[in-house]
Amino acid sequence: MQLTDPIADLLTRIRNAHLARHKEVSIPASKMKAEILRILKEEGFIKDYIEEDKELKVYLKYYQGKPVIKGLKKISKPSRRVYVKAKEIPIVRNGLGIAILSTPKGILEGRQARKENIGGELICEVW
Repeated sequence: MQLTDPIADLLTRIRNAHLARHKEVSIPASKMKAEILRILKEEGFIKDYIEEDKELKVYLKYYQGKPVIKGLKKISKPSRRVYVKAKEIPIVRNGLGIAILSTPKGILEGRQARKENIGGELICEVW
């Protein structure tokens, strides 16, 4: 089955797993998805992830029984790509969330891209 937007699929699977209170979720692997999950782990939104047999297994994080991730929003879509300059990178939920960008230096978190003065394609926002 060919997906038209694998990143939207990643975000949807994480969102659905949180709603069902699962501890983990499996996602078909790709380098871009692994980089997005690396950022989510560094920022404390997920416990961990591992790659095994062309799948990424994501271990979800909860705090007092509630999901740490309150919301996931895909910004750039296949039908409408959204590009931003370094000064236009949004501050998500007054700094409580993160923006994830695809830049010439790879997949970066919004604050890091702003610090390095690099713009790129705005992939998603997580809070």
